[in-house]
Amino acid sequence: MPNPSDRSKGCPLCGKPTGPAHAPFCSRGCKDRDLLQWLGEGYRIPGPPADPGLDSDEGPR
Repeated sequence: MPNPSDRSKGCPLCGKPTGPAHAPFCSRGCKDRDLLQWLGEGYRIPGPPADPGLDSDEGPR
């Protein structure tokens, strides 16, 4: 049975060993791919639709 802590030793995207300069990723490429996922809303948590009458900076209109 695999040890759950072994999973944390590899790159979260490709599983290769991590590099100290790019931890927790193995390379600049994987680090950049992860950033693009965040910027492109690839990592989203499902939730209810936002109320269009609310502006997060100003409160209710």
